[in-house]
Amino acid sequence: MKRDIELLAPAGDLEKLKTAIIYGADAVYFGGEMFSLRAGAGNLTVEEIKEGVDFAHSFGKKAYLTVNIFAHNEDIVPFMDYLEKIKDIDIDAFIVSDPGIMSMIKDVIPDCEIHLSTQANMTNYVTANFWYKQGVKRLVLARELTLGEVKKVRDSIPEDMDIEAFVQGAMCISYSGRCLLSNFMIERDANRGCCAHPCRWKYSLVEEKRPGEYYPIEEDERGTYILNSRDLCMIEHIPDIIKSGITSLKIEGRMKSVFYVATVIHAYRRALDAFLSDEDNYEFDQKWMDELLKVSHREFTTGFYYDKPTNKDQNYQTSAYTREYTFVGVVRGCLEDGYVYVEQRNKMSLGDEIECFGPDMDFKVFRLEEMMDLESLTQLETAPHPQQRLKMKIPFEVKSNYILRKKK
Repeated sequence: MKRDIELLAPAGDLEKLKTAIIYGADAVYFGGEMFSLRAGAGNLTVEEIKEGVDFAHSFGKKAYLTVNIFAHNEDIVPFMDYLEKIKDIDIDAFIVSDPGIMSMIKDVIPDCEIHLSTQANMTNYVTANFWYKQGVKRLVLARELTLGEVKKVRDSIPEDMDIEAFVQGAMCISYSGRCLLSNFMIERDANRGCCAHPCRWKYSLVEEKRPGEYYPIEEDERGTYILNSRDLCMIEHIPDIIKSGITSLKIEGRMKSVFYVATVIHAYRRALDAFLSDEDNYEFDQKWMDELLKVSHREFTTGFYYDKPTNKDQNYQTSAYTREYTFVGVVRGCLEDGYVYVEQRNKMSLGDEIECFGPDMDFKVFRLEEMMDLESLTQLETAPHPQQRLKMKIPFEVKSNYILRKKK
């Protein structure tokens, strides 16, 4: 059976949702203001969910709502109220982990499509077939499976059940996100959307009879980040991903920036299209990886896909991200006489070398030589104010939603 391959993008707010669609995502996933596991993302109001779903559908793309908390008793009535507010929005699927939440959604929206969240820790074909009988259309696999295990699941489930898996983004140190460390450390429940990411904090070893004496686990005087995973990156392995039976390639990152979403989707879209257009002669292009290295990231790993992670898949030195490029602006429109309207996102100054890229264009470089405030038309040497509206010249054709960045 020939299956369509989907590139699935995170949408932490409405702007990121629209950016992901414009830059080539086949579908987006997002949370509402409640009941998803990214309470710290901007998330979408009911009105924004409708606008976002309509926007995706206008491009022929899909939109999935994440409601993957593990509900407590006090969540039940508010969730029923929430379902009443969204039941008439044409959401393509609900991403769910809690069986009770699943049954409530089906009671209110009987014809809805259900995707099983990675939080449900789906790791074998017997469990996969159980969920199929409960009406689940798609499995979002646990991150702890090898490609061989994925293929075994694919070969052992009904043809009309899909498989989705993460291919890019942050890895959780706990089993597919089922973590209690945040609860223990600062009473923020990771399984209800409030994770504080204590796995990224700095730790040292203390021996019971020597209180106050701290020993680094690695030879590092600052301590060690013993729970700090590298970021997953499978862009170099798209053929293996698809041959395993995964049909939805999922990007992690609802907490990440518009710049991150645009860049990562831009790179994966090109790599995926190149493979799908000519599988027999496909060759990986290093420029796609070079693009991923320009966004905020930790060192990369292939996670569990080829083998169990080792100490080489952990970063013991720092929990900080690598940030070599700065997101400086978004093109919002073209003006007269070759000028463009740019919405500033970080400081840029005359003389800066700026990279510009768009959904239909690889990056080009120009030197910023002219810039003015759009309202006052005052000439500027620097633009330091967040989201300042600018008028500038770019020496090649650009369109709305093109991204501007510069190397630090």
